[in-house]
Amino acid sequence: MKKLFSFIAACLLAVPTFAQFSSGGFSIDEEHTYWGIRLGVAFGGIGGDIEAEDGRTGMTLAGIVGLRVSETAPVFLETGLYYTERGGEKLKAGGQALGHDGHLNYLEAPLLIKYGFGLENEVAVLPFLGPYLGMGISGNYKFLNHPEMGFKLGCGFEWSNLYGELAYQFGVTNIADGDELPTGLDKNASSHGHALCVNIGINF
Repeated sequence: MKKLFSFIAACLLAVPTFAQFSSGGFSIDEEHTYWGIRLGVAFGGIGGDIEAEDGRTGMTLAGIVGLRVSETAPVFLETGLYYTERGGEKLKAGGQALGHDGHLNYLEAPLLIKYGFGLENEVAVLPFLGPYLGMGISGNYKFLNHPEMGFKLGCGFEWSNLYGELAYQFGVTNIADGDELPTGLDKNASSHGHALCVNIGINF
């Protein structure tokens, strides 16, 4: 965990240097395409018939691209590819401890609608909402590895090329694989992932 936060701190210190070499920055007043990078922390959890008693803290890393889709309003469509470490600690089912943790690492592709509000000093606020598709690529439990669909909502803050956001995402599909569940568990048991994400980044 110390290595994770040291890495994030180093990136925070480096962001102003990277921004000096930007290609124009983000503006809610102009119609254009933008792209960027995101780095942050995800506070994940697992709920449902199979749930985690405690959450898991992991890393997020992403590349994104966005496009203004209206000539008369600052409405943007944004997508990208995220690597997110999620899951939970101390799995249990029906109140009975399974004696293990559930570490799940995903590749996620959201499709977000953003609306920009310009403030003073070139600051923009961008609330957003949209669906995402996640695919488990690694973890320590193969019975929690089904593809996941869900929704992501939050708010971004942009100043010049620098960007930060707070987002919450929640899965609406069952990620538990009934054929892989341990003996004694209901094969129809369901489980869902969720996470609170704090990201920083640069828009180009």
